[in-house]
Amino acid sequence: MSESADSRTKTLNFNVGVLGHVDSGKTSLARSLSSTASTAAFDKNPQSRERGITLDLGFSSFTVELPDHLRDSEGQKQYDNLQFTLVDCPGHASLIRTIIGGAQIIDLMMLVVDVVKGVQTQTAECLLIGELTCPRMVVVLNKIDLLPPNKRQSAIEKMTKRLHKTLENTRFKECPVIAVAAKPGGPEAPDTEEPQAVPELIELLKKQTYLPQRDPKGDLLIAVDHCFSIRGQGTVMTGTILQGSLAINDTVEIPALKVTKKIKSVQMFRRPVSGAMQGDRVGVCVTQFDPKLLERGVVCTPGSLRTLYAALISVRKIGYFKGSLSTRAKFHITVGHETVMARVTFIGLPPVGASEPPSVTNQPPSQPCPLDTPFTFEREYFHQDEYVIAQGEASPGCDPEQWALLEFERPVTCPLLCLVIGSKLDTDIHANACRLAFQGRLLQGFEDKGYAESALPRLRIYKTKHKEGQVERVTDDYTVIGRNLFKKETNLQLFIGLKVTLSTGETGVIEGGFGQSGKFKIRVQEGLCPETKQLLSSTSKKKGKGGSKGGAANEEEPKTDSQPVSIHLHFKRYVFDPHKKMVQS
Repeated sequence: MSESADSRTKTLNFNVGVLGHVDSGKTSLARSLSSTASTAAFDKNPQSRERGITLDLGFSSFTVELPDHLRDSEGQKQYDNLQFTLVDCPGHASLIRTIIGGAQIIDLMMLVVDVVKGVQTQTAECLLIGELTCPRMVVVLNKIDLLPPNKRQSAIEKMTKRLHKTLENTRFKECPVIAVAAKPGGPEAPDTEEPQAVPELIELLKKQTYLPQRDPKGDLLIAVDHCFSIRGQGTVMTGTILQGSLAINDTVEIPALKVTKKIKSVQMFRRPVSGAMQGDRVGVCVTQFDPKLLERGVVCTPGSLRTLYAALISVRKIGYFKGSLSTRAKFHITVGHETVMARVTFIGLPPVGASEPPSVTNQPPSQPCPLDTPFTFEREYFHQDEYVIAQGEASPGCDPEQWALLEFERPVTCPLLCLVIGSKLDTDIHANACRLAFQGRLLQGFEDKGYAESALPRLRIYKTKHKEGQVERVTDDYTVIGRNLFKKETNLQLFIGLKVTLSTGETGVIEGGFGQSGKFKIRVQEGLCPETKQLLSSTSKKKGKGGSKGGAANEEEPKTDSQPVSIHLHFKRYVFDPHKKMVQS
């Protein structure tokens, strides 16, 4: 929402993301819908012009009368008109980072599908990004002029049916599908050809609008997508306000350059305004700096953003991703407006039956765990070798609550609680496979470069360990000698006092080493049962026999009697404990 200085008209700004596979005709569609082109709009990027592909987020807008359903209950208008800002997201697979950046500011998604080609890899990836970031969608079947007139209607119906089938398990099931020809004759055709069904599309978009939750409070955060200087005036940054609000004379910070600047003037689609708030698309003129230093990035209230070396996030696997999510693996992490490589460690709640009962979320099975599940330093968590997927009857998306530690290869600047997407962007873009692996929310950030020493030891993340050895012999009713539990070179001092269990049921405590070969003494406080003593005396007698010439005869004896008594040592170790202490509950 903004009030223009001249006419005091109030405009509701509604951001529509135009996503789709490369060459599905997104830019032509945006062009045919638009009346005002903003600075970054319509493939002005030279690299993009050569390839005829939108490389950066293009923006353009058009204004319509406020639809009746957006008036309040008394029929009064809070706004005078409705401005659609079209965010044309690139479809080139390697540029998926840009799309993810754009999707965070989108109120409605317009998925453009080439009616001849149908759903392609990138269409599916766009759908996923839409699911992660956007509540509503409209599907536009484009290029209907390429269908022979006599078969056009049946082809459109067939494709609509197929799309509804594709969408039935997503949050966009039943979403409207409309067929258009944004640029009849293709990109090279003269502009005299009228686009087909675009007025109907505008009416459909109006029907799909709602009053987005806009909140002027909180710290300012702008996603900047373009930057240029105007001689004698200053440097202009164009972008979309992700949160908070701004006004002339406010001071803003550009974290990437570590500078603060004063706002000299603000424009919305070439009209001067005194201020703007969340959801608005703005041009902000500040005191001069070199625009080349900030082509894209974020601008914020001074001191409000964090620069993080590592972070803890809630995490949920994306169902379409076919690979496994392994601890220690590296993923491309998109957070805020940056994409950076990070090493990932997956963690979960202690297994049921462990010393601390895991919390049970009272979610019905079909509800995925909420992504803003808090993470606390007071609680114990279990170190996982990989992400755990729900087993059995549970429906997809109902995996157990899990978190991940991300260790970034270079620091990233972002707000807390922002959306995080992990992908394998180095996968072949032509392989028909989803490269988005997991999503989450940023819950805790580590701003200290030495976080591994200063912060990680506070995390109570543990692994369980189990060692097994055998009883060598009995020395008296309360003491046995064990072997094969430790290597010869192990420092036994670390294990003194730890509890062990015998396979016959008794519990004991390791008292110390015995001899030089890694053997050790166990004290059994309650004393050995008579059966155990008998079993142990028979095995040691057999051993004595086995050494004699009667060895061959000895093999004839039933094996069950000669099962040695095993010793089990269970303990846990906190992964980030610098002292590597062993703990038993």
